[in-house]
Amino acid sequence: MAHVGVPRGTARKRRSVALLATGVLTLPVLAGCTSESEGPTSVAVPQDIAPASRDRVADGSTLTWAIDAVPATLNAYQADADSATTRITGALLPSLFPLDARGEPKLNPDYLESAKVIEQEPKQVVLYKLNQQAVWSDGREIGAPDFVAQWRALSGKDSAFWTARNAGYERIEKIERGKDDLQVRVTFSKPYADWRSLFSPLYPKEVTGSPGTFNDGARATLKNTAGPFRLRSVNKDKGTVVLDRNPRWWGNEAKLESLVFRAVEPKDRTDALTAGTVDVADIDATTANGIALAARYRGGSGGPPAHGPGADITPAAALRSWALAHGSDEEAAEAAQLAREKNREAVAVYAAEQKSLQGFVVRKSLEPAYTQLAMNGESGALSDDRVRRAIARTLDRQELADAVLKPLGLPAKPPGSHLALAGQPAYKDGSGALGDQDTKEAQALLADAGWTVGGAVRRTEDTKAGSEAEKKASGEATDKASAKATDKASEKPSAKATDKASEKAAEKEEKGEKGEDDKASREEGTYIVGDDKPGDGPAGTGVTAQDKGPAGAYAPAGTAAPAPASVKSRIGKGGKPLTLRFVLPSGPGSQPLRTVGQKIVEMLDAIGISTQITKVDDESYFKDHIASGDYDMALYSWPATAYPATDGRPIFSKPEPATDGSLLVEQNYTRVGSDHIDQLFDRAVSELDANASRDLLKQADARIWAAAGSIPLYQRPQLVAVDKKLANIGAFGFAAPRYEDIGFTGRQAAGSPANRKK
Repeated sequence: MAHVGVPRGTARKRRSVALLATGVLTLPVLAGCTSESEGPTSVAVPQDIAPASRDRVADGSTLTWAIDAVPATLNAYQADADSATTRITGALLPSLFPLDARGEPKLNPDYLESAKVIEQEPKQVVLYKLNQQAVWSDGREIGAPDFVAQWRALSGKDSAFWTARNAGYERIEKIERGKDDLQVRVTFSKPYADWRSLFSPLYPKEVTGSPGTFNDGARATLKNTAGPFRLRSVNKDKGTVVLDRNPRWWGNEAKLESLVFRAVEPKDRTDALTAGTVDVADIDATTANGIALAARYRGGSGGPPAHGPGADITPAAALRSWALAHGSDEEAAEAAQLAREKNREAVAVYAAEQKSLQGFVVRKSLEPAYTQLAMNGESGALSDDRVRRAIARTLDRQELADAVLKPLGLPAKPPGSHLALAGQPAYKDGSGALGDQDTKEAQALLADAGWTVGGAVRRTEDTKAGSEAEKKASGEATDKASAKATDKASEKPSAKATDKASEKAAEKEEKGEKGEDDKASREEGTYIVGDDKPGDGPAGTGVTAQDKGPAGAYAPAGTAAPAPASVKSRIGKGGKPLTLRFVLPSGPGSQPLRTVGQKIVEMLDAIGISTQITKVDDESYFKDHIASGDYDMALYSWPATAYPATDGRPIFSKPEPATDGSLLVEQNYTRVGSDHIDQLFDRAVSELDANASRDLLKQADARIWAAAGSIPLYQRPQLVAVDKKLANIGAFGFAAPRYEDIGFTGRQAAGSPANRKK
């Protein structure tokens, strides 16, 4: 699925545009949180972009790049900014510290000569020295006024600016001009380790200088830019955003004459590639397999094609068809000729499609984002960290990663950190704080929380043998017995007997009410994974119709029949099974999530945990279920970041109660957190020593693992269809594109299908 975005109104927004326990957490053997040795940083999967030196890339031509939709705004700091906003503004605006292939921020010499902390006491001061050639497209130099205007807009002090985040900017005390406008002194009121995250992208003061221009002026246009390209047009009707070369760009001239971003929905990407209307597109595994098949397609050589129409026609069948078409039976011949003509047309169309797809190659890497199993800890069974940890230790994360990544030929090592990915300097496997997959340990944790095998069986009150019916069947009683019986009959019922009768009546009434619930549940068609007979009882109760069935052959009247094996094997407490509502998206692009979800269901079912699967529309999945907390378990992704101390805190911070009784969760949609985790984030973001800050983040990650609200499962695959003649573009991984270096290695006439169509 796409990266999870942030709803409008969120106080902060994770920097990569896309996606409750309290107190001190009990950590299981915290010594296991640290690895045996620090060692070198794990090797990341390399980017796949067909790198080429600039002298091998032709000047001129147009590239068309597919995006999901024309962005609602070109202001990256607004709540409805998305991945298309990031991609487009990356070619138009200054980024002072773009990420390299290892996910580290690196100084961009196109905009900066230097930037460093020059003072730490009494306050942190950062001095930026700007490139003297750097100018906006109107000719004005990039300088201190642009920094000041952006700080004031994003500081959070003026609510008239509609901003999605202000992380870091609220720590700035003042910004001053240095020796000239090309030197910018930024003084912080509190130390800020992630200062490199600020002012990227940098907007001109004409945009950030007033609420009006900030809120509305940069949504549909950017008149002043400072990148290798400038904005020519935005056409929402045609679904295009067109950029052309910036004549005032002082760096290496862009190889492309123009860059077109075209709105193409993910489900239509294969058709767009086949039709030649795009040169580059993010794709799913199905489209990637289609391109791989096209590379093996053969046709027109006299033999049957490798696949597609006509591939299943054997030589004998072809000979029989020819004989029928040229036979003496005119009716049969006409039918055979018509069938052969239809087949020829289908083969020709398919061959043309395959020829178009043969012009593309699939560039693949691992996307800087991970998919997690999220467990909502706000209430219910999952509010107990022992239950969450038990579920986490039931999962075979390696099997889940293999299911998604191995068919694509990508490494399938499950992520070991919530705050960094393999290859980043801050990465360290902290999953030892939770522990490896271990069914016995999972069952022990559940038992410690009161959830046991067989606990789903409803216990009935013991019934004593010797009912009144049995007494009648015993024949005539002795006179003494009759007298006693008469005396006993004349006695008033005891208070205890009356209470018991009332309790039984209440039980019958309660069972009657539950029977209505049973009916509603059957009508809704709810299916509980782990129930052998869905519909026999209420969804999630684990109780079957046998609870009210006829008594056993040798049991007293009113005794319930033994619970079936399916209920006896369920994990439960007090007669109620442990049943969790697993919300999954239903759209065609979410098939990998559903595949992983089904495997998780099977793993939980194996130890007796029932799972109720609820499939919802992709559009409502995040807003109406994840963000609102309407789920027990869910799957969604978070993008990686170079600034985990800043960007990780709102995702894992402890929710705080609001005045109306609800929870303020920021982006912590699992509702699981602790004061200790918050304190570690606060210390890390204020620690200017990079190694010390990373150590604090690794401690925070260990405690996030132990809290078991979020379980990283696999790093997302990144698949990009690219015209074979294109260089320096594809699956970028962590790195930011260098737009000025992208281009064709041949002339436009021999270029992409998109250019031929135009």
